[in-house]
Amino acid sequence: MNIIFKNIKNNPVVIAIIISSLILFISSSLRHALFQSNAYDLGIFDNGIYLISQGQKPFVTFRGLHILGDHAAYILYVIALFYKIYPDVHWLFAIQAISLSLGALPTYQLSLQAGLKETQAQTLAFVYLLYPLIFNVNLFDFHPEVIALPAILYAILYARNQNFLGFILSIIIILGCKEVLSLVLISMGVWLFIFEKKPRYALVSIILGFLWFFLSTEFIIPHFSQAPPIAVGVYSFLGNSLPEITLNIILKPGLVLSKILTLANLEYLILLLIPLIWGLWGRHLTPLICAAPILFLNLLAENPQMKNLTQQYSLAILPFLILAVIDNLAHGEGLFKPRKWMILWSLIAFFSLAKYGYFTSKYLTTLDNWQATREALSYIKTQDNVLTTDKIAPHLTHRPRLELAIQGRENLDLQPFQYVLLNQRHPGWPSSPELVIGLVKRLQNHPDFQLKYDRDDVWLFEKFYQNNDHR
Repeated sequence: MNIIFKNIKNNPVVIAIIISSLILFISSSLRHALFQSNAYDLGIFDNGIYLISQGQKPFVTFRGLHILGDHAAYILYVIALFYKIYPDVHWLFAIQAISLSLGALPTYQLSLQAGLKETQAQTLAFVYLLYPLIFNVNLFDFHPEVIALPAILYAILYARNQNFLGFILSIIIILGCKEVLSLVLISMGVWLFIFEKKPRYALVSIILGFLWFFLSTEFIIPHFSQAPPIAVGVYSFLGNSLPEITLNIILKPGLVLSKILTLANLEYLILLLIPLIWGLWGRHLTPLICAAPILFLNLLAENPQMKNLTQQYSLAILPFLILAVIDNLAHGEGLFKPRKWMILWSLIAFFSLAKYGYFTSKYLTTLDNWQATREALSYIKTQDNVLTTDKIAPHLTHRPRLELAIQGRENLDLQPFQYVLLNQRHPGWPSSPELVIGLVKRLQNHPDFQLKYDRDDVWLFEKFYQNNDHR
């Protein structure tokens, strides 16, 4: 165990983690500053966490849901402690950047533990940081399951080191990030029992996984959402409840195979595996058993967002891909072993699949009225109710009520709002310039609102109190 932590302060891996964290933090912060973050999902988490930090009920009004009714992510209550120091969305960017980068450390430690040389262990840590999903997920708003990524790797490290307390702590963190991760713990428990010969750790992982999956999906999420878990909607072609969906997965193999055996899934698997294919070429792939539930759910889903390397749905698969690479290399397998070829392949994969190019294309589309949007925001001085667009919403989430000017809400009652901020050129999803113009016309004819700001198709209306009795 001592060799794992020897010279950790001056280790190139630690330096790489720090640099990676800074790059990821700056990238997500810049994206946010360019009005490219979204109400779904950054606004949801920022609003819910802010309300928790203020001792208020974390009911996200534009989502119409208590924050625990989404994925039972109790880790958000821990994150709210940072907001008590100072409420700022950049806490989320920092936590996400550090969490995604931190996975390189247990990758390095697990490599040493498996008997790899120091240089090999360092190389695998760099390979982890260059995996395209790390960079891409960081750009997709914020999701608490990023915290589970290093926790999964540490859970395995602690199990192998017979550190029961560290293992339990890792499990608690993992479960608190998203209810579906309990399935990962169940499969991980099976793997720990059969292949790692860790019955004590396996039993804890399986029991806690089953227990939390049952509690979260049958009680916590339905209680706070007054609806079934989101997965029921995602897999509605298999049934109207989790038990029915589970049963039909077994009873209707033809339907399941028709959803899995598709070209879209083949493309997804290629994108998922190609960055590490050199290290997955071998016989020691048993860690992939742990990733099977998440991979199966992604392949089964009709939602294309669950089948790419730009969003968070594949995060829980990555730790076990890394573990399989480590195990293959530890047994002398893999397509190639020289350090330079591992790094070169990872660099090629990164530059081919990472979405850094968005900063020179997609993320610059709002510059034509960026200054006007910033100026309009400066006029909103209070935490009163706001109606705004998807892209602006994450900049206004520190208030009890926020609503979105989107399709289906064209005739929303304007009376509860103190401010209405709209961007006609960039109305966001799911909206349109026509919808914004319709709202502008309504506001211009509304006796209680006056135009506060109008420049470059950015409109700010404020409720006007003739008796000057402002809240």
